[in-house]
Amino acid sequence: MESALLLSTRPFLSSPRRDVRECTKNIQSSFYGRFLCGNSLISREISRSRRSCTVVASMVARKAKKRETVIPDPDYRIPIVLLGLAGGLAYQGNLLPAAPAGLLGLLLLFQTTRVRFVFDEESLEVKVGDQLQESGENVFVGGKNRWKYSTFVNWELWWPNFPILVYFKETQTKPEGQVHFFPVIFNGRQLYDVMVERAGPSKTSGPKQS
Repeated sequence: MESALLLSTRPFLSSPRRDVRECTKNIQSSFYGRFLCGNSLISREISRSRRSCTVVASMVARKAKKRETVIPDPDYRIPIVLLGLAGGLAYQGNLLPAAPAGLLGLLLLFQTTRVRFVFDEESLEVKVGDQLQESGENVFVGGKNRWKYSTFVNWELWWPNFPILVYFKETQTKPEGQVHFFPVIFNGRQLYDVMVERAGPSKTSGPKQS
């Protein structure tokens, strides 16, 4: 009878060792689950941090990137036209008007070979020679021939199809504004494009879009 009772109750009683093993498995399962979950959260946070750092680094790189210095190519069309006009007038015997046209043509031809407009990161500067030496003080209004784009009030390019003069007004030399005129002895298209980029659009002039 006792044996029968023991046999009948054995399936319902668990071994202490098995209980310990199951408890240990449950604890390990719970611990590893939390550990894995924690790892997943940490990985996501690291991924987010990396993305944030990448975005910030990209923004800093864009801000740190400087605009390249632009020097428009020389253009000899105006001096050649003036010298041709002077030659034509002299051939017809009109020496009086031929002389100033010829002198102006020679002056502009000389200036075309040496004067350069240098557009750097923040300013337009007039320099001379292939070594881009400083041009000294402005002979008309004084001060250095260097003007910040932020001080430009307006600028114009006359005329779009055959640029003759470039004009700009700045407040760096005088608070009320100082006007400057230069003959266009540079590539007109290049000059216009860099002026638009650095000083903003011209109000009334500019080469027509092709």
